[in-house]
Amino acid sequence: MPKRTPRATAESIFRKAGGILRTRDALARGVHPRTLYDLRDTGRIEALGRGTYHLVDVPVTEKLDAALVAARSPKAVLCLISALEWHGLTTQVPRAVQIALPPGARAPRGRYPAVRAFRFSGRAYREGVERHSVDGLTIKVYGAAKTVADCFKFRNRIGIDVALEALRDGWRGRRFTMDEVWRFARICRVERIMRPYLESLG
Repeated sequence: MPKRTPRATAESIFRKAGGILRTRDALARGVHPRTLYDLRDTGRIEALGRGTYHLVDVPVTEKLDAALVAARSPKAVLCLISALEWHGLTTQVPRAVQIALPPGARAPRGRYPAVRAFRFSGRAYREGVERHSVDGLTIKVYGAAKTVADCFKFRNRIGIDVALEALRDGWRGRRFTMDEVWRFARICRVERIMRPYLESLG
């Protein structure tokens, strides 16, 4: 049986990870189960979701929800309105973290944060993915141009006005080039739908 980890050592492990760890990751990094429960019971760490803890004196970012989803589902890619919010290209506030998952992948479970999963396949799932580090976790999110194309593809579920706002704001802010948008429009098979809107920007 491994020795019980000193509380100070366990807290240091949490800090080096950005303040957030899943139970299994904490144990893998050498935190003894009893020490973990002691930190929880004394209020040094708090549960943020099923099996995910945060060291209370480490500030968290506003992107914490996305970080928690990333911790629970490594295949998840932030998409649609959640990705637009990440890039600052929408005034909408998603009620749940919107993620893309490949066919057959399980959607993450847990009461917090709420998650809405969309199924993407092939190149539409694989391409245009950016990786960012938040609170010690790697978050995958579609780039601005890919997200705009996705919004046109899912316009009946999120609203054409959301897609148009993102296209206009992204173009004005020089967040992507015309070639980039056309490329992802073809990958998402929405080039005919987007054509009149893209031509109006030229």
